[in-house]
Amino acid sequence: MMIQQEIISTGVFIDGGYFAKINESLSEASGMVLDISKLLHFVRASIAEREQVPKSCCQATECHYFRGRYRAGAANAKKLLFAERKFEDELIENDVIFHYKHLREINGEIIEKGIDVWFALEAYELATIRQFDYVVLVTGDADHEMLIKKLKALKIKVVLLTGDFGEHSATSKVLSEEAFYHVDLGVLIAEHPELLNKLCNKA
Repeated sequence: MMIQQEIISTGVFIDGGYFAKINESLSEASGMVLDISKLLHFVRASIAEREQVPKSCCQATECHYFRGRYRAGAANAKKLLFAERKFEDELIENDVIFHYKHLREINGEIIEKGIDVWFALEAYELATIRQFDYVVLVTGDADHEMLIKKLKALKIKVVLLTGDFGEHSATSKVLSEEAFYHVDLGVLIAEHPELLNKLCNKA
């Protein structure tokens, strides 16, 4: 009689500002950007390897993306509208739930308020409700240290997924130390260059 293995559920939470910085650094270095679908497959494979189970037993149960963005008129004026919609198509195709707040620009300075708090509150609330086995945080922001601590208190394994490809996408050491384990795509790709094509597409 075959014993059915339990599904390992994972919640993935992407800090859109940080994700954009990873892509900016990647694009400058290699002309490539991360592909959401490939990234989610990588997450499943990484956890399956850690847990020593088949990849089919590891599911990205939910994926959420948080970002500040311009209102339509401002985005159009800055010629960003098509790129934003194209990226949203990629999110939709991969069942990623996106959460946006409007950016404000004051005296040439871009103001992004409330995204980090929303990110942390949503991640904690959903982790409590869904009872994820793993939570993957794509962020390098030290402000999320307490989020990791709170998730650990729920007995959830927190994976920090970062991409330190340059000064744009540096990761807080505090976050790295708090996480169950830390996956740095910059280090992995440097060690295994073939991963670049497995995770990215041309910019």
